[in-house]
Amino acid sequence: TDSTGKSYDIRIINKSFLHSEGRNYYGEQLPERLDIIWQHFLGTGTTNLAGVVAWSGAGWTGQPLMVEENGVKYLIQGAYDHNLKKIRADSGELIWQHNFGDVIKGTGTLWINPNPRNLEEAVLVMQGSRASGQSLAKTVGSYRGVSYFTGRELWRLSSDKSHCYSRDVDASCIVIGDTAYLGLETGFFVVFNPDPAKADTLDGILQPQIYKKTDSLYTLRDVTLHSRNIVTEGSPTRLGRRIYLASGSGWVWGYDVPTQTMDWKFYIGSDMDGSPVATRDSCILIAVEKQYIAGKGGVLKLDPHRDSASSAVVWYYPTENRQFASWQGGIIGSVSTNESYAEGKTRAMGACVAIDGFLHVFALNEIDTSKKVLLFDGKTSVATPKTVFKYPTGAAISTPLFIGDQILALTYDSLYLFRHDAQYNFSLSARLPIRGEATPLVHEGRIYVASRDGFLYCIGNNPDKAPLIVRPQSKKKTLQ
Repeated sequence: TDSTGKSYDIRIINKSFLHSEGRNYYGEQLPERLDIIWQHFLGTGTTNLAGVVAWSGAGWTGQPLMVEENGVKYLIQGAYDHNLKKIRADSGELIWQHNFGDVIKGTGTLWINPNPRNLEEAVLVMQGSRASGQSLAKTVGSYRGVSYFTGRELWRLSSDKSHCYSRDVDASCIVIGDTAYLGLETGFFVVFNPDPAKADTLDGILQPQIYKKTDSLYTLRDVTLHSRNIVTEGSPTRLGRRIYLASGSGWVWGYDVPTQTMDWKFYIGSDMDGSPVATRDSCILIAVEKQYIAGKGGVLKLDPHRDSASSAVVWYYPTENRQFASWQGGIIGSVSTNESYAEGKTRAMGACVAIDGFLHVFALNEIDTSKKVLLFDGKTSVATPKTVFKYPTGAAISTPLFIGDQILALTYDSLYLFRHDAQYNFSLSARLPIRGEATPLVHEGRIYVASRDGFLYCIGNNPDKAPLIVRPQSKKKTLQ
């Protein structure tokens, strides 16, 4: 309730990247068609990337968050024009935007404050951004808590200097009760209280209460091997009592929540950007990039409950090497599964789009007994799952969404929609020539996805109407 007595009924539909703490739910009810309903111009912004560059729209991971407020749905979208935006989902109308001072990558996290002092603090958006040109500064507040209702900044979390070259924040935190868990690109793992009432001034900025902050996501050996490229870009994933993180330092880490210790680790050696994905059999799927490793990149299934980390490999699904942009192969985005929709009656499958230019669909629990493959080290022979479907979509770093018997995939070529029959024969059902690297949001038969052409799109069944194009006059609504 606000100061005037008006009440707000809030329902969070997508609270963080890939919806859930297991990063394994993707919405419901994909449309049959890919018609554009509306498109909102997000704009263009500059950033320092070995020189000043201009980027348009929004990019990786860039999945919109969604809230239903008094029966009206709203999107929270970070954009390359430096602004975090609140947008009406039915019309594309801009409500407010908050300027971060640099391009916003990644996806935020929504948190409902159980004890707010006022309406402004009742719902927070926690969002990271780039921090280009600030590598030598003492304090770089590239992660912020912003009021969902007003768009006003409530605190900043400093991304402290480390051995890493980057001080950006791309990941989406996990919140358990009053405690948030986040990996920063610097290699710091941070445990903090998001409540603005507990924030305090530190190093010249209002920062949230820190419970734990440690540079435990890399070793000094990793710094040398990766030439300071030890960034942690993927989002943390909760499975049981642990929170798992895949780091650019080459490690998968497991943080035990009850004991507050990093008590499990598995070494791959690759630069890993995707978020771990929890499976129904209490394993995790890891996206492996082809960088710093002798073998191919691909998908790794790990069982972190086995007696030792060295025995944790369940199988490996390698993808082909291919030079695309600065990547050499493997998987940059995250893997998806259909297990949230299978209910034990449907074949358990996983999907990814790799740098090799293909959508790969594979069985999660069925081993291809006709062959073994080489692990990421290029020498160890291990089991591999059965391939179900493979389609040339073009390369992507977006995460494909597995919803029911459909898969939605955005690539650097197009937006693709696939469907499978009762025998798991997949076919292409629709294609829309928009290009991008953000992960879509799906809700009630509509798709919301940002593109690199500058627009956020609302897509669904709209065969008879021309799309509404929204170009907001946004200056008066921008907050610092």
